Amino acid sequence: MTAEHWPLPLSALALAGALVAIVLIGRPLARTADELADRTGLGEAVAGGLLLGAVTSLPGIGTIVTGGLRGDAEFTLANPIGGIAVQSVWLAIADLLYRRANLEHAAASLENIMQALVMIALLSLPVIAYATPDLRLLWVHPASLLIPLFYGYGLVLIRRLRREPMWQAKKTADTRQDSPDTTVRTRTPVLWWRLAGLAVVVAATGYVIGEAGLGIVAGTGLPSGLVGFTLTTIVTSAPELITLLAAVRIGAITLGVGNILGGNIFDSLMLPLADAAYRPGPIYAAAGPAGLLLTGATLLITATLCAGLILRERRGVGFEGVAIPAIYAAAVALLFTLG
Repeated sequence: MTAEHWPLPLSALALAGALVAIVLIGRPLARTADELADRTGLGEAVAGGLLLGAVTSLPGIGTIVTGGLRGDAEFTLANPIGGIAVQSVWLAIADLLYRRANLEHAAASLENIMQALVMIALLSLPVIAYATPDLRLLWVHPASLLIPLFYGYGLVLIRRLRREPMWQAKKTADTRQDSPDTTVRTRTPVLWWRLAGLAVVVAATGYVIGEAGLGIVAGTGLPSGLVGFTLTTIVTSAPELITLLAAVRIGAITLGVGNILGGNIFDSLMLPLADAAYRPGPIYAAAGPAGLLLTGATLLITATLCAGLILRERRGVGFEGVAIPAIYAAAVALLFTLG
């Protein structure tokens, strides 16, 4: 690392300031998305995945571009992968706060299950890229270019599923149905402008988080992959946690879970951006064993979450609420063994 990085005290202060800004806008962001879900007919699962998922993933863009342009492959790749993992851990935290039932049980939605399956497909592409490090188009691996195509087709499948569902989740007393609120008075254009304004504030934190994260790596000597997978992704993923908790508080359970799954998918769309920002060549080979470890652990986390959505344990924190944080902690511990 070079002396051009921010000093450690400034980096820590900048991260704290970014976190405060994100926390303050979480609740209005969740309410705005919930109102748009009702007004537009998108439904909570789709609105959570598309609207909230897109907005809450914006801080990661600045962080990823900053890390890529600075030439730190491990840090750059760890941020989108770590974002997916951390945001899944947020569901376990929300499970502890939602006492009525297991959160994945209450948010019965085929769209959310399909989003989790699409996420698994998207994460499989970096694994293929790790195994074929010499393939490239200019300096980018072809697998990165396939990620947006897979995502686009996933949206087609989700839309088809919503229009003509072939399976239905069993309704129970604890299932929270997506019931539009007909009392909303705010005009639809105002809601869209409000969402855009909140998105600008969220996005502005990305550059600050990226520079602060690299400053912490330089100031502490910690592995950049570890900092990217934990500290900076916890801050960039704070919008997902805040909006999830706000959605649970206002009873929009499906919106909150859809926000996490949609945010995870949008983070996977940051992988091509990470590959493009890292100019020396395909980022996957440059990230080394740490990148492969984090991708594998995040695949396992996503598969566990998908299993929880399908199994729908009725009461308390389900097996996924225990397994997901455990897998995340194990991945962090294994990072230290890579030296």
